[in-house]
Amino acid sequence: MRTILAIIRKEFLQVFRNRMMLPILFVVPFVQLIILVNAATLEIKNLRITFVDSDMSYTSRNIYYKFAHSPFFKVQPSEISISKAEEDMKKGETDIIVTFPRHFEKKLQQEGYAELQISINAINGVVAGISSAYIQSILTKFMKDNMHNVATLAKPAEIKVTYHHWFNPELNYKNFMLPAILVLLVTIIGMLLSTLNFVREKEIGTIEQINVTPIHKYQFIAGKFLPFLILALIELSIGLTIGKLLYDIPIVGNLGNLYLFATLYLIVAMSIGLLVAVSSRTQQQALFVLFFILLVCIMLSGIFTSVETMPRWAQLLNHLNPIYYFMRVIRMILLKGSSFMDLIPEFTALSIFAIALFQILLLRYRKSTN
Repeated sequence: MRTILAIIRKEFLQVFRNRMMLPILFVVPFVQLIILVNAATLEIKNLRITFVDSDMSYTSRNIYYKFAHSPFFKVQPSEISISKAEEDMKKGETDIIVTFPRHFEKKLQQEGYAELQISINAINGVVAGISSAYIQSILTKFMKDNMHNVATLAKPAEIKVTYHHWFNPELNYKNFMLPAILVLLVTIIGMLLSTLNFVREKEIGTIEQINVTPIHKYQFIAGKFLPFLILALIELSIGLTIGKLLYDIPIVGNLGNLYLFATLYLIVAMSIGLLVAVSSRTQQQALFVLFFILLVCIMLSGIFTSVETMPRWAQLLNHLNPIYYFMRVIRMILLKGSSFMDLIPEFTALSIFAIALFQILLLRYRKSTN
């Protein structure tokens, strides 16, 4: 135990003497939580919309004002021709074109229906789909509010729907994103910094001095793990505090369960990081390998989109992705208040990862400079 404590003390001294690591530990978390939580959102607002009104009627102007007063749309100056509006879309100056044909209001009043052309820039398919839903909602509400102006239409039976959104009643996207950012912070500390610290020792030659001592492999690895485990848990605590103070994020579940899973996940993350470090000769080489691993795992983990909407092969691949499991755990504990029994599948998966990877690390690490 005394040997492990000596290694831990050495690691802490080395971390706090490294001018590159200190900003990553204490500045980056604040920047990420303040900027990314507000910027990384799927809420679609300020969609630029252009109107081409060939009817110039009371109805077309009323529809125009409905869009103008919506928080989702930013109305651009109207165009006199569809060709000019399409040219604006090609230049990237507008996202949506709404075209009112001649006699739009007259046809609506006499026949009960009228055609309205809507052109949407669909380079981003997600934005285009959400835009269509917004537009449909506004037009449906307009028709409902103005049914009495359409003489030929009989008022249909009305179905009233009441929505109740569980776990995030206000549909606040920050509640969804902040736990994901916390996972990224913990991963950076646990996997990235521990790897770079190990490889740096190989580069400057201090690892050779340790290799000639009678320290056992498990003592050396435990001494490498614990400092960054402690630092990552401190970062998690700071992130939860900032989330509560700045964004009032709900913390419904048991924080003891969260720290238990965080510790288990960090063992997995650091095992992966040290396996990369053992096989790398330089920090650049280690960074390239870790960048590839993190990029794939983070994008598949459900940080932005639901895993359930991914292709079947991606869902199956996530069974090998530890970030996916911890991403689920932190959201389920903070937002849903899930108990330990609810998280047995995630605990089992992370435990298998931790045991297997730690054993592989013990076998892979050799007390040599090669």
